[in-house]
Amino acid sequence: MKVAIAGAGGRMGRTLLKLVTETEGAAICGGLEAPGSETVGSDLGSLAGLEPMDIAATDDPSEAFRDADVVIDFTLAEATSHNALHAADAGAAFVVGTTGLNAEQQARIDRAAQKVAVIQAGNMSLGVNLLVQTVKQVSAALGIDWDVEIVEMHHRWKVDAPSGTALMLGRAAAEGRGQDHDAVAVSGRDGITGERTKGEIGYAALRGGNVVGEHSVTFATDNERIVLSHLANDRALFAAGAVRAALWVGGKPPGIYDMTDVLGLK
Repeated sequence: MKVAIAGAGGRMGRTLLKLVTETEGAAICGGLEAPGSETVGSDLGSLAGLEPMDIAATDDPSEAFRDADVVIDFTLAEATSHNALHAADAGAAFVVGTTGLNAEQQARIDRAAQKVAVIQAGNMSLGVNLLVQTVKQVSAALGIDWDVEIVEMHHRWKVDAPSGTALMLGRAAAEGRGQDHDAVAVSGRDGITGERTKGEIGYAALRGGNVVGEHSVTFATDNERIVLSHLANDRALFAAGAVRAALWVGGKPPGIYDMTDVLGLK
């Protein structure tokens, strides 16, 4: 499986370069960086702390994706949405690790999925995707009388809130009890908010330090609480999930898939 990495010079990009190189059945064939980045022209092997690959990072998506079977992208929402279209033009499947896309950016992803297979998930972690399924089941069992609150913490550099993972968990809770998530979600309470409305799904986002990712879902009623949590200790776990997705997606027909497809959880 020939893999191209978008954002090859970033923290996640370098992790992906190393992991793909170490994965049997996969090989790096290209790397994309933003125009003006100091890593443009750098050898991809050197960026990952490996032996040189004789493949240079480029700011031209057509060149970076030309030989790819699949592209993995953990960049920024605007860049990801355009990279998806370039990958589709190249006939390469696309793995989306970026979160926080707006409606216009998501529409580009959807257009790409008309031509190639796209795997899109708020989180690529096996543990998180198992947690999402558990939250859905617990929410269905407990019903609307239990309050649901979601707390997430990430490093100081994260640009979107709540995190894509937190939203995955909230949507799973809403689906479990038959709610329209967007109608009951409450984010960032401040000031005199009044009494909590029955059926709300609340979010709180914390930012600081170099925290990779922490998520907890609390189900609370008058006399007890259930807390389900996931702690990420190393961003390599997200890279590992993305590489697993890249290996899985080969030969799949066009459309949007997620990690529950990859992991056989559906």
